[in-house]
Amino acid sequence: MNIAGRMPLLLLGMIALVIGALAGLARLAVTVPASAAAQAGNHGALMIAAFLGTVISLERAVALASSASSAKRRTRWPYLAPLCAGLGGLALLSGAPLWAPQALFVVAGILLSAASILILRSQPALYTATLALGALSWLIGNGAWAGSGTILAAVPGWMAFLVLTIAGERLELSRFLPTPAAAKRAFAGIVAVLLAGMGTALWREQFGLPLFSAGLLALSLWLLRYDIARHTVRQTGLTRYIAVCLLAGYAWLACAGLLGALGAFSPGDPLRDAALHAVFLGFVFSMIFGHAPIIFPAVAKIKIPYHPTFYLQLAVLHASLLARVVGSLGEWPAVRQTAAIGNALALVIFVATLLFSAWRGKRQAVGTMAGKAMGERCS
Repeated sequence: MNIAGRMPLLLLGMIALVIGALAGLARLAVTVPASAAAQAGNHGALMIAAFLGTVISLERAVALASSASSAKRRTRWPYLAPLCAGLGGLALLSGAPLWAPQALFVVAGILLSAASILILRSQPALYTATLALGALSWLIGNGAWAGSGTILAAVPGWMAFLVLTIAGERLELSRFLPTPAAAKRAFAGIVAVLLAGMGTALWREQFGLPLFSAGLLALSLWLLRYDIARHTVRQTGLTRYIAVCLLAGYAWLACAGLLGALGAFSPGDPLRDAALHAVFLGFVFSMIFGHAPIIFPAVAKIKIPYHPTFYLQLAVLHASLLARVVGSLGEWPAVRQTAAIGNALALVIFVATLLFSAWRGKRQAVGTMAGKAMGERCS
């Protein structure tokens, strides 16, 4: 699929992100447009199944299409996964019967899982297996929501989807920093713990969620120990910025694991908001902020030049999330509300920074082409 075909898919994901973020604010009694407030109950589905599902499955489809080992006839159907995820978000926003978006998300999970298994078959490795297990976790989460009718049932699967996807991608990069065999076995064991916790939580939350939390904590420690970011953080420019994003994200993943061990992932727990957002904001969006300058050029063919102002979005995200966690710990609703507005502001800055950087990249490209043309005329 060419760039023109990918952009509408990205747009579907961005619509889900904007409305999903506003819906999240509505859950904390922040005044937002009525259309967004009406989606308060779909906040998690819009952010995870619609936005992140679309972006991740689109990135996977691009990777499969660009693989030299992929047959030409196999390079188009994986794009149906982000299409179904994006349409699922639109179905939620349009007020369609709940079974419609649920069915679209389940189909998207099936397609992403199939694409991930195809990659695993062509490139057998621990990281491709982890990515495939992450995709299957998304399918399980979507299926749990469709089967139970409650988003609460989907949360462990959705968390496993995002955590395993990111961990698999980071493990792939470990080839630049050889990982001991014992460490790889430990990684596989941690993945097994996460999957066991997720699966158990589907019918015995009181046993599954603590096990899942232990897996999150163990994974955060593994990544802090073996990820190449602990070396690249000593460099400069974009490389250092990405490393800072990653290391900060791993710290939040550890925080989520510790909170979960205290029972914070259980529905109704006063620290549930802090634990969930430590994963979904602190960990996942740190990864998004860090990888966006690499992923967006690959997916949309848009150059994103690095600028030190990238750190602003990161600082706002982590400062506001810390305030949100403190507000939960102290049971201060006003602090949580203000902090949530800060979370949304970080996302606004992120999008604005991407757009401005894309504009800078385009100007630089035009300037480079003009310089070459001038040089050719003068030679």
